[in-house]
Amino acid sequence: MAHSTSEMRLFDKEGRRLYLNQEERSAFLDAAAECDPIQRAFVELMVYSGCRISEALAVPVSRIDLSENTVTLKTLKKRRGDVYRSVPLPPDYVDSLQRTFSLRKAQKRKNAHEALLFPWSRRHGWKITTDIMEAADIADGPHRCPKGLRHAYGIHATLKGIPVTQLQKWMGHAQLSTTSIYLDFQGEEAADLAARMWD
Repeated sequence: MAHSTSEMRLFDKEGRRLYLNQEERSAFLDAAAECDPIQRAFVELMVYSGCRISEALAVPVSRIDLSENTVTLKTLKKRRGDVYRSVPLPPDYVDSLQRTFSLRKAQKRKNAHEALLFPWSRRHGWKITTDIMEAADIADGPHRCPKGLRHAYGIHATLKGIPVTQLQKWMGHAQLSTTSIYLDFQGEEAADLAARMWD
């Protein structure tokens, strides 16, 4: 199996969370709202699409569909280099992308397939993300990183009742067993489900 061990777990070997919980996710979005609009757009893309940081950095202006409210992501963990997936985005977020990047104009340019939304290095994108996490007072730990946002997306989708087969497509997992880890989460996110047991 080609997946890394960390991608297939929600906890590390010491039992520490590898995902942002719902409260941390909300705090992260609140902190992002105070940032530069382009930095905010970058981290919100990871929050709302569940994409890997390298996938977010590889998105050109042409791959935001303003009518369908989707982003087309190139799945970078596949061996083939031509695997893409379409992921739905919140309409309000797509509207903010249009305002921030003037996407309708940008998409009409000849270089729309090459012009990246975020022409940064992976290191710079990582720093932006972790700086916002610090500003959000998210405690230090293995979850305070871009991968923590990706795991939070998987858990959030599971809580919203998204079928695991659909989530697999959105997250770009080759194996359903990888996506299925989100069906086995624990912690604060399970509180609503646990409460139903004792109602």
